[in-house]
Amino acid sequence: MTDMSTTMSTAITRRRSFLFNAAILVAVAAIALLPGCGALNTASALLGNQVAFTAPQLQAYLDRHYPRQYDQLGGLLKLSVSNPQVAIPQDSTRLHLDFDVGIDGLGMRSDTPAGHIAVTSGLRYDVASNTLYLEEPELESAELPLIGSRMNATGRELINGWLRDYARSEPVYRLDRDMLDTLGSRRIAGTLIQNGRVVIKLDK
Repeated sequence: MTDMSTTMSTAITRRRSFLFNAAILVAVAAIALLPGCGALNTASALLGNQVAFTAPQLQAYLDRHYPRQYDQLGGLLKLSVSNPQVAIPQDSTRLHLDFDVGIDGLGMRSDTPAGHIAVTSGLRYDVASNTLYLEEPELESAELPLIGSRMNATGRELINGWLRDYARSEPVYRLDRDMLDTLGSRRIAGTLIQNGRVVIKLDK
């Protein structure tokens, strides 16, 4: 009887220990899945020989850097750009960006939105700054009802001038320190957009 009691007691102790350890593992896994866990975000972005970014990641970066103002046409006009909206359609090889715009000049003030513009673009990776920039952007549409009939060659030059400057000097995403540490000395082989993501190819 004593031996049986000891055996049962040992089995119960082992079961409690197993359940306790399982609970710890579940808790650790739950913490790792929290949205703010940087380690998980870094690990999930690095997949084999590529780094992948999603539209929400680019959106979060841009949200922190707008609204912005830009001098155009030699300082005669000022363009106010706000409310960036990022999309990467599954079947597209280009990034889609939408902005609200305001204009200081032409009898208008930039604190009142003049309309909306839509842009599509490829992306390029700049090694020196570890950032993504627009590559060969195109103005898809410019809806500026407050300008009305004044949306002529001057108005289009205003928007296209800003777009050229933007592509040259304004990043749409910057790799953070955790990601750079993960990449280490691996070289960037190229950048593309596919399957609803931005993909940075790495040398093997």
